[in-house]
Amino acid sequence: MIGFDYGTSNCAVGVMNENTPSILPLGDHGRYIASNLYAPSREVIANWLYQQLPPTQQDTFKRQRPLALQKGQAELRELALDGISGDLSFGREALANYLQEPDEGYYIKSPKSFLGASGLLPPQIELFEDIVAAMMSNVKTLTEAALGRSVTQTVIGRPVNFQGLRGEESNRQAIAILTNAARRVGFKDVEFQFEPVAAGFEYEAGLSQETRVLVVDIGGGTTDCSMLLMGPEQAARQDRSRDLLSHSGERVGGNDFDIALALKGMMPAFGLDSQLKTGKAIPVNSYWQAVAINDINQQTEFYSAANGRFLQQLVRDAAQPELVTRLLTVQKHKLSYRVVNAAEQSKIALTEQSTQQVELFDIDEALTVQLDRDGFARACNRELSSIATLINDAITEAGTQPDVVFVTGGTAKSPVLNRFLQQQFKQTPIVIGDHFGSVTAGLTRWASTIYS
Repeated sequence: MIGFDYGTSNCAVGVMNENTPSILPLGDHGRYIASNLYAPSREVIANWLYQQLPPTQQDTFKRQRPLALQKGQAELRELALDGISGDLSFGREALANYLQEPDEGYYIKSPKSFLGASGLLPPQIELFEDIVAAMMSNVKTLTEAALGRSVTQTVIGRPVNFQGLRGEESNRQAIAILTNAARRVGFKDVEFQFEPVAAGFEYEAGLSQETRVLVVDIGGGTTDCSMLLMGPEQAARQDRSRDLLSHSGERVGGNDFDIALALKGMMPAFGLDSQLKTGKAIPVNSYWQAVAINDINQQTEFYSAANGRFLQQLVRDAAQPELVTRLLTVQKHKLSYRVVNAAEQSKIALTEQSTQQVELFDIDEALTVQLDRDGFARACNRELSSIATLINDAITEAGTQPDVVFVTGGTAKSPVLNRFLQQQFKQTPIVIGDHFGSVTAGLTRWASTIYS
């Protein structure tokens, strides 16, 4: 049995080792695999997955995906003629392959962000299920290699609300995709636990008395808050429903901070906030679409032929065409992930330093952008306000103030976030957990509880 954090930013696996959760090293990836996938062509994902499936699942998959497998086989023949492998890559290797040739192949970051999206057609749902299954298959293979045995039981983390506009319908869609993918790659028993609750389980292990704990999990795709009664007595219960006093969650997480920094901190160098020759403000919609990497519809529109023609005209109409030409370059060469990745790396760098220079010479040989913490805070004002609302909603629903605030999630490492949280809880102790490992450890504890 394993705890499986299939995260928006990273994936991790935990196992119990003498009643203590331990996060497994997964081959060359280390303990955390970035939630990225790269394929030489989108059409070959189903074929790669078919080869990895247990024999008992292959016949079923072949019946369910006949057209996808047929298209993939034809694409594999074309790739072979060009001497290109049909293999998929994951994690840092996937990002490196994308950055090497951004306008070739198929790259996706944080597919979990899309699972609750509204308006997905059946072929899109099937594609996301195959992408998730491919990533899970890779993680499962690495896990079994590390343990030297097969793994068939898992608890998978889930946010309070997936990123979708349809509430519980979006949540059901996302859970169905995750469940189908997990069972397809060989997990026989699949259960889910709320990520903030799982993070709280790990904190609870060190408590000696009943405590009201507000868990604030600022993940890659969502922020989730849970007020829980915790302590030795509560930890012994298998049914924790009465200890869960409140929940709140929304689509605002690390990816949104990256996008906000890319838009407001970097896009002015691409012409955002500039003017047309007429003196009017330049249209902003394409700038938002360029960096909205967690929105399928926005990205589809940005890379459409119609938008390419619009941007060409915008270059001609701009008072500073040299700036808008940079946005056209992003559109022509599919560089959205390149720009947002630069923002993400800058966000991480600003954890340790107050300023950061970004060099984007592959877009324009003269393109550098200066970023700093204060600018990051201004860029993310809307996201910080949303987190404040979630915190207040959880406290209001619980009808009580927390004794302690337990904070986890990679984004919580930022000094900007730390300063913000200190402002929200001036009189309440704040405990910073393992930024990346708390959820995995808690999922592992819960797997041990329900499967033992």
